[in-house]
Amino acid sequence: MTAPIVIVAIVALVVLILAAATVRIAKEYERGVVFRLGRLIELRGPGLFLILPFGVDRLTKVDLRVITLEVPPQEVITSDNVTVKVSAVIFFQVLDARAAITRVYDFVMATSQIAQTTLRAVLGQSSLDELLSGRDKINRTLQGIIDQQTEPWGIKVSAVEVKDAELAPTMVRALARQAEAEREKRAKIIATEGEFQAAQTLANAAQVISTQPAALALRYMQTLLDMGSNQNSTIVFPIPIELIRPLLAAPVPMSEPVSEPVRELAPVPANGPVPVAARG
Repeated sequence: MTAPIVIVAIVALVVLILAAATVRIAKEYERGVVFRLGRLIELRGPGLFLILPFGVDRLTKVDLRVITLEVPPQEVITSDNVTVKVSAVIFFQVLDARAAITRVYDFVMATSQIAQTTLRAVLGQSSLDELLSGRDKINRTLQGIIDQQTEPWGIKVSAVEVKDAELAPTMVRALARQAEAEREKRAKIIATEGEFQAAQTLANAAQVISTQPAALALRYMQTLLDMGSNQNSTIVFPIPIELIRPLLAAPVPMSEPVSEPVRELAPVPANGPVPVAARG
């Protein structure tokens, strides 16, 4: 009885070893790339599948989910000769598992190296202002270049984001002074435009008032009313002659016409001229 039990145990052990060597399970987001005697065969998975044991088949699992790859900080000299340390993050996904295994040794490391070199090249052609304010354009450029270079590996780069840009302390202070000067410039421009508009409005109002004397008098009275709103103040002001001119120009009463006396005529001599009456 002992020998059959030992044989059964040995057979069971062999079956377990064979099962462990041949049975494989791939998750829904995984694919198995199998090389049989060095030759690539069809993909395996997802789910349960078998491979030949004892080194006949060699299995490599590939994750098809989106991979987040952080690019280490890179020191970049921009087109306006500013040194900045930039870090980025890449989102990519394996679309062809066989190409990702057969066409590149390590597709994650290769993608990281291409991202670093592309980041330095693209940012070296951009200015600091474009890096700080135009990141969307830079991100699209990086995504297009990296995706084009990794496409033969069966990799799709979905997005590239410049995460951080670190400047030297001296450059930070210089940018702060530049921003302050820019704000002062805008403040002066706005103040100047306000003064110009106010002056133009006053000129238009003066032109209207100059053609309407009654408007000038009303404006003067309104000014006096505003000045007299404070009862604790005493104001001495001259009265413009234009306001009292109508009172000074009182009508003069018409006098009755006085008939001038007529001088009496002297007696006319017999042999002299006849005198003419004259008005005194």
